[in-house]
Amino acid sequence: MSQPRDIKAIKKILLIQLGDIGDVVWTTPTLRAVKNTGSAAEVSILVREGFGGLLQADPHIHRIFEAGRRKDGGFLRQIVRQARLIHALRAERFDLVFDLRAGDRGAFMAWITGAPARVSLRYDDVPRWRNLLFTHIVNPPPPARKVRGAAEQSLRIVRQFGFDADDIAPRLWIAGDAREKVREMLRRTGLDPESRWISINPFSRWRYKEWNDHKWAQIMNWLWGECGIASVIVGSSGETERTAALLRDCQGKHFDFTGRTSLAELAALLGMSFLHLGVDSAAPHIAAAVGTPTVVIYGPSDWWDWAPPGPAHRVVLPDADCSPCYRKGCEDSGTSRCLEGLSVDKVKEVIKESMGKTAEG
Repeated sequence: MSQPRDIKAIKKILLIQLGDIGDVVWTTPTLRAVKNTGSAAEVSILVREGFGGLLQADPHIHRIFEAGRRKDGGFLRQIVRQARLIHALRAERFDLVFDLRAGDRGAFMAWITGAPARVSLRYDDVPRWRNLLFTHIVNPPPPARKVRGAAEQSLRIVRQFGFDADDIAPRLWIAGDAREKVREMLRRTGLDPESRWISINPFSRWRYKEWNDHKWAQIMNWLWGECGIASVIVGSSGETERTAALLRDCQGKHFDFTGRTSLAELAALLGMSFLHLGVDSAAPHIAAAVGTPTVVIYGPSDWWDWAPPGPAHRVVLPDADCSPCYRKGCEDSGTSRCLEGLSVDKVKEVIKESMGKTAEG
């Protein structure tokens, strides 16, 4: 379908990104593209509830909307919350809406805005009725070469309307109040915010992406014992028990911040660390987006698709011909043998290289 006739006359644009945290972070190049490519339009975004805090300081965003989780609260409460969201979206009178995902909820929210131009990518594996909720279905040709990082997932949609970005690295802005709160939290735990320390997220929403916790303890003991560097563990509230078990294997100064920060505060915390170590999960995306160098372990998922671009960001890959396999563990078992076989020494070598480069910078 063709683009709207008078694209320059558009005053209000909504991006719908109902994916996970990493998807939200990787949408920031698209936010910049839509805002900065010769457009005076106000740009708003709809994300899942709880994710908006990551974007609250972004100067490119006019307004952030959050879609509540479908199973939160009773039926009546869900109806009331949904009605309020719909009313708020319709009151904005958006001229142009981009749905950046293939889900049916985003399609419905795009349609319910009443915007005269509603855009989605063409997907072949969705119900046929979904396309009817949009005025424009774009089907861009595949890129001439595979682009590193996930920014292309949404840029390829808005690019069809003249919006593009030369810089495809994710960027997050940190709110001043979040930064000061984190500084105070660090001081209370006995860690100087200005000292040289490393943040670590050993956990993922998907266990098949994780490395061995005992090996992480060896890395932390090495960092403290040989390098004199303290570690700050980050993660969700559901990972506090695992962090406690991991720390029981550790000696030296290590600090537990799992479940203690909002997403905005997590961004501030990661921005203060001089290096972030982790697995394929949300934290490395956030760390890179606030300017912290990263070292990330990848196994069944493809680092080329998700690792942030640039020499400050390094990956550790297993010595396995089958990686990446894109499966949820070997034989979809939830366990990845390629990561089980990844040695501590190999991870250490990449960390040493990154620390040396970071010290030079």
